[in-house]
Amino acid sequence: MNQLARRLGVPDAVVIGLGSMLGAGIFVVFAPAAAAAGGVGLLAALVLAGFIAYCNATSSARLAARYPESGGTYVYGRERLGPFAGFIAGWGFVVGKTASCAAMALTIGAYLWPGQARLVAVAAVVAVTAVNLRGIAKTATATRILVLVVLAVLALVAVAGATGVSIARIDAPGGSARGILTAAGLLFFAFAGYARIATLGEEVREPERTIPRAVPLALGLVLVIYLALAVITLGVLGPERLAASAAPLADVVTAAGLPGLAWVVRAGATVAVAGVLLSLVAGVGRTTLAMARRRDLPAALAAVHPVHRVPHRAELAVAAVVILVVMLADVRGAIGFSSVTVLVYYAITNAAALTLGRDRDRHLPVQALAGAGLVGCILLAVNLPLGSVLAGFGVLTLGAAWYALRPARG
Repeated sequence: MNQLARRLGVPDAVVIGLGSMLGAGIFVVFAPAAAAAGGVGLLAALVLAGFIAYCNATSSARLAARYPESGGTYVYGRERLGPFAGFIAGWGFVVGKTASCAAMALTIGAYLWPGQARLVAVAAVVAVTAVNLRGIAKTATATRILVLVVLAVLALVAVAGATGVSIARIDAPGGSARGILTAAGLLFFAFAGYARIATLGEEVREPERTIPRAVPLALGLVLVIYLALAVITLGVLGPERLAASAAPLADVVTAAGLPGLAWVVRAGATVAVAGVLLSLVAGVGRTTLAMARRRDLPAALAAVHPVHRVPHRAELAVAAVVILVVMLADVRGAIGFSSVTVLVYYAITNAAALTLGRDRDRHLPVQALAGAGLVGCILLAVNLPLGSVLAGFGVLTLGAAWYALRPARG
């Protein structure tokens, strides 16, 4: 028995998408994005990142409906472009998202107990892995609770900050075109969770109907929330103060004259990032499962638990690697590295979608969106900080070399 159980409907899939996205952008990425893009440039970068994410979401939904199994673009690349393209997508996803898991865990540690951030990060990885090992239905339930808490905290920030918004701060000059592209690449890190729905495709009921509805719905909700918070944060703090802030939303509440509520925002940030980490570990584990089934990773990782119907060995292996990275890496480096490899992953998604041809539903120019997504992903990837670009493409090259030199599979 190596098949996963189909238990998720549209609401569960949307919740997992929301849990994967909400938190990372608002609590982690806004400050460095503002440093790169300036005032109005931040909003332009957010819209650009959202548009490219929408292109990718359209391609992901089309492909996931055609190939409703775990693995995401690892499967799509193999089926549409060949085994090597699928391997590079899967390798980039697993490596990049493992770095994302470490970044999220370290963020939890920094918020909860700065003096022992790595110890708390390790505990967080162990906790979310334990939840995921109990089954995907429990993961969806836990994520739903986390999303509700996060939305309440974001609403508090929005209400508290709304009275202090200054249009002059929002209209501050933006950065250069390259700065906006860099910021968009960083902000894309906050949108990437929508594809978690596709990587869980083997566990979704009626995937041909559920996935195309859930992906754009989750993405649209998050884009609206991000834009609202970006306007309020810029309007209260201004681009320079935002760029220098370690906890922008907590600073918004303080600047609005309610410093006593800052601890609520910090607690909400911890909950939000925990939700991201919960879904990240689930998604990486399932891509690892798909790669192991085809012997692109050790076959022992392809096991599915006979009771809970989850890829328990894959998730335990992912958790072990994340804990190792947590002990060695820092948050900013992990985010930049992850952004490069994940953008390459979605470039392959769009390239695979281009081979599908036109859909029967011609209300959307799906081929044009796939082409725009392909070009946009490459453009954002190469405009990220140089160290991240070199590290990301270096690891992808190492994976390609291993793929070419490994012994032939039986």
